[in-house]
Amino acid sequence: MNLLIDLAPTTVEVDDTEYKINSDFRTSILFELMMQDNELEDKEKIIQALNLYYPEIPEDVNQAVDMLLWFYRGGKDISSNGKGAGKGKSTQIYSFDYDDDYIYSAFLDQYRVDLQDIEYLHWWKFKAMFKSLKEDNEIIKIMGYRAMDLSKVRDKEQRAYYKKMKDLYKIPAKINKNEQEKLSDIQRALMGDGNVNSIL
Repeated sequence: MNLLIDLAPTTVEVDDTEYKINSDFRTSILFELMMQDNELEDKEKIIQALNLYYPEIPEDVNQAVDMLLWFYRGGKDISSNGKGAGKGKSTQIYSFDYDDDYIYSAFLDQYRVDLQDIEYLHWWKFKAMFKSLKEDNEIIKIMGYRAMDLSKVRDKEQRAYYKKMKDLYKIPAKINKNEQEKLSDIQRALMGDGNVNSIL
């Protein structure tokens, strides 16, 4: 899918049948927040995800989950969006929960889009706009601090400054390190290494 030449979809195809999918940006933000909620069981996450995206849930649950993930990723394959391809640790540089006010104000400042008032904005359009926020927006500065590799900063004063900024804007951890390093059954299933039916 190419956002420049293809219409952003509001349906997905499961078993050769078109199913309406909830395409507003709020749905996918809720999905992302739900997937980060470690108090929910894996089975509950799948059920809630299906209910969140589909007004009518397809019978083929595995394919329905594959298609909602395809939609969530903006129509991109896992290998082509840079996620899940490498084995290195990834750093979370934003949180829709923790950074909501920064993201809201950035959209209002740069695009004059009030995310509170707008009735509908397609998730893919929201993603494109979020990726293209300018460097003078506070959320972009904060994401830069969080992504900063302090080991590559040679100047002691600069390193101390960036460490202070990283600590100041650190996203509060919801789970401990041991839990964070484990790949749950649902994550393996969603990334293509497992079967959703084994969880349900």
